[in-house]
Amino acid sequence: MFFNSFHFAVFLPIVFALYWFVLNKSKSTQNALLIAASYYFYSCWDWRFLFLLVFSTLLDYFSAIQIEKSTTSRERKMWLWLCISINLGFLGVFKYYNFFASSLADLMHSVGFETHPVLLKLILPVGISFYTFHGLSYIIDIYYKRIQSERNFIDYSLFVSYFPLLVAGPIERATHLLPQLKVKRDFNIEKAKEGVYQIVWGLVKKIVIADSCAVYANAIFDNYSTMNSLSLVLGAIYFAFQIYGDFSGYSDIALGTSKLFGIDLLKNFNYPYFSRDIAEFWRKWHISLSSWFRDYLYIPLGGSNGNTWFRVRNTFIIFLVSGFWHGANWTFIAWGLINALYFLPLLLLKRNRKNVDQFRLSFDFESVKIVLNIVITFAITCLAWVFFRSKTIGDAFGYIKRMFSNLNFAEQYFKIERYNYELIYLLLFFIIVEWNNREKIEPISGKYSSLKLSLCIAALLALGVFSDYKEFIYFQF
Repeated sequence: MFFNSFHFAVFLPIVFALYWFVLNKSKSTQNALLIAASYYFYSCWDWRFLFLLVFSTLLDYFSAIQIEKSTTSRERKMWLWLCISINLGFLGVFKYYNFFASSLADLMHSVGFETHPVLLKLILPVGISFYTFHGLSYIIDIYYKRIQSERNFIDYSLFVSYFPLLVAGPIERATHLLPQLKVKRDFNIEKAKEGVYQIVWGLVKKIVIADSCAVYANAIFDNYSTMNSLSLVLGAIYFAFQIYGDFSGYSDIALGTSKLFGIDLLKNFNYPYFSRDIAEFWRKWHISLSSWFRDYLYIPLGGSNGNTWFRVRNTFIIFLVSGFWHGANWTFIAWGLINALYFLPLLLLKRNRKNVDQFRLSFDFESVKIVLNIVITFAITCLAWVFFRSKTIGDAFGYIKRMFSNLNFAEQYFKIERYNYELIYLLLFFIIVEWNNREKIEPISGKYSSLKLSLCIAALLALGVFSDYKEFIYFQF
């Protein structure tokens, strides 16, 4: 079930009405309804994988209790690693087995040995990377005694399977979400209005921005060998806005939907394309995943402690694992490696925590410097996105080589019967709106909120009718 589907437009009001007006007597009835709605939501993709979700929930629930009950450090560690191994084992089989088998066969072929790997015909369960990480964070927090194990199975099941975040995040922490699920929620009209505003703005990002950019980005990336330098540069920019509008739009819809039920989720994006360096970008892009890797991988590895070699090693591990988390393809690993190389100078010069403050522009030299840094950071980010979007490493290098060697900057007319400038005007307007929204809690609420809401709905109706790119990019991860 897509957030931008008619199915969801019917599903959400029904669950909302039952939640507040029928089953609102207690926390237990509210949570039971949300569990049922979440399992239905997930089963709409493929009901067979519902059993995998339930198994993962049971595994983490009982493992946490066993860790807490263990009387020795050895026993606690045994239960921890058993749970982690099973979780990562399922993730590895469904997401990475064919990749490793094919890569090993290619390696053997390159040295003269022919092998015939057995590949599995498996469908990747939607959201498996996200709900696996939900459970792992919970188990690790139990192990380090940051929280106590949750004995109410309904409450814990809802933490794992809560439908707004189930298939594409944000990746929640038990310390943040579980306390909200332990108490009865009371209806708050202001929070509900905020939720509606955020849902509508998320749909604008997805349907108006991301889906429009997808049409152009697909036309350029799929035919890059016939495109000139201008189109290839714009193609990288279009994909940058496509993936931002798509994923941050999903996150906005998830956060807004959750507010309708009186539950706050973690903020996942903080206007990352206005970052002044790559370190600031990663503090603002997919925040829940970046912070997950920081807390559960980077810091346990030693973080920024130790000598320069250890700090460099830990940085590369984090970025490479982050790239691999996104998919079983060498292009994602290359994307992670490129971002690690971007980050390395900041780390070595101890400037990776320089740009943590808010900033405003004025007519002075410092503001010119800020704008220049933003443009440079966006440009190198777009270059890395080429690897993320390309089907193979060869395609990525071919795309970039032609971008810098063709040197033809004439306007091209695409087979999709459009010119570039039709989308450029829309993106320029979107950038202005995003810049104006940087210091606001909600992009539509506030002064003239009714007018803003009307304009957003008009844009959705105008462009949504012609949108044929329905899926969210991060569903594949």
